[in-house]
Amino acid sequence: MLDATSDVPLYRQLAGHLGEQIALGVFAPGNRIPSVRRLRDQHGVSVTTVVEACRVLEDQGLIRARPKSGFFVQRQQPKREPDVPQASSRARHVDRSLAMDINLGIGNPQHPTLGAAVQGPELMPISALNRLLAQVNRLYPTACHSYDAPPGSIELRRAVARRSADAGFTVSPDEIVITGGAKEAVYLSVRSVTKPGDTVAIESPAYYALLEVLSSLDLRVIEVPSHPRDGIDLDRLERVLQRQRVTAIALMANFSNPTGSCMSDDAKRRLVEIAERHDAPIIDDDVYGDLSFDGRRPRSLKAFDSTGLVMSCGSYSKSLSPGLRVGWAMPGRCQDRFELMKLVVNQATAVAPQLAIAAFLESGGFDRHLRRVQRMYAEQMHRMIDAVEGSFPGDTRHTTPHGGHVLWVQLPGGVDSLDLYQDAHRLGLQFAPGPMFSAADGFRNYLRLNTGFPHTDTTNAQVAALGRLIGERVSSP
Repeated sequence: MLDATSDVPLYRQLAGHLGEQIALGVFAPGNRIPSVRRLRDQHGVSVTTVVEACRVLEDQGLIRARPKSGFFVQRQQPKREPDVPQASSRARHVDRSLAMDINLGIGNPQHPTLGAAVQGPELMPISALNRLLAQVNRLYPTACHSYDAPPGSIELRRAVARRSADAGFTVSPDEIVITGGAKEAVYLSVRSVTKPGDTVAIESPAYYALLEVLSSLDLRVIEVPSHPRDGIDLDRLERVLQRQRVTAIALMANFSNPTGSCMSDDAKRRLVEIAERHDAPIIDDDVYGDLSFDGRRPRSLKAFDSTGLVMSCGSYSKSLSPGLRVGWAMPGRCQDRFELMKLVVNQATAVAPQLAIAAFLESGGFDRHLRRVQRMYAEQMHRMIDAVEGSFPGDTRHTTPHGGHVLWVQLPGGVDSLDLYQDAHRLGLQFAPGPMFSAADGFRNYLRLNTGFPHTDTTNAQVAALGRLIGERVSSP
């Protein structure tokens, strides 16, 4: 019990008591601790004392608040995170034939897949969006069947501009261009600042769709190692920029795919400063920024940009619906070139989805939806980690993302994820093998798992079957 006569403040005593319970496993990672009112009644203290105790535990990284849900025990970083890659600083062309050959199970959204980074229909506001699509087609029948030249719907651009404050910056609707998803935004951004043969610095591992874009534009890449928790190695990046001409930098600062890494504000600020010194535009794919598990959106790289050097890209594919194909870009000082490329490549983005999403954002529906799915994504990630830890060999390593829905796994040495993929695919099991995320056939003993579907007994069975295949390879060199 707490001692009111002690020199130690009551809130610190309570924090110590709860911390001891967490250490003993009374409250396991992912568990909700008792509510503020229940702790008040249990320990005979004020609400203020309980709140201060929870703040201490938050500062210690033991618990984390979830909006309107309470405080939950924070999953600690694994004792053995995946290794930081030893990437070469040599510029090279990208061979993307591998990604085209591999089926990640993206075809049927009704069937849960560990492969493609897609979310299940349970995490999409399908009924609400369908109602809005019908409404905008009824209210604007002509506009919905017309071209909408760049920069796109003013209603949607205004809605996106208003939400920029959540990411730490202010932008005018005139500085936003609507695209057919984030991939088009990234493609047009890269194309706007490069020409064939140029060199782009990328984080490693990198999202395979980015590698496809760079390959299609006949660009060379330099892979800069990325920490599985903190993001791109800025010291290595600066040395690369000092030694050779790099036309652009491309990465995902928030909840990177495949690692789930998220750069700190200090690292983001330093990255922008480095890019400014070397006049290298940054193409930042911020598609997962809204999917932070604790409800606090990390700041965008754009928040640290004062010169228009950051080209910020995003979409509503991960947060709302991949099928609507609505994204956006803030191309900064390259906007004129970007809009020209948009006209050349795709003319216009469909009007009805733009208007429906704008209405959903403006009505408050998007915020309510995010509060619901952020909790679901967190739960699904934690359950996937539990399944991997329970089914894969003991010396497996994995990341512990705090947002998004992909998990990066390092397999025990000697297990080749490409060979594993062939056997797994024959059993109907899908995952993304590590070499897909490398320009140089790296990450042979890594794989990425999708956590975008609600975790079920079927998911557990798939992970267990995959674990058995991996275990067989470990025991039989």
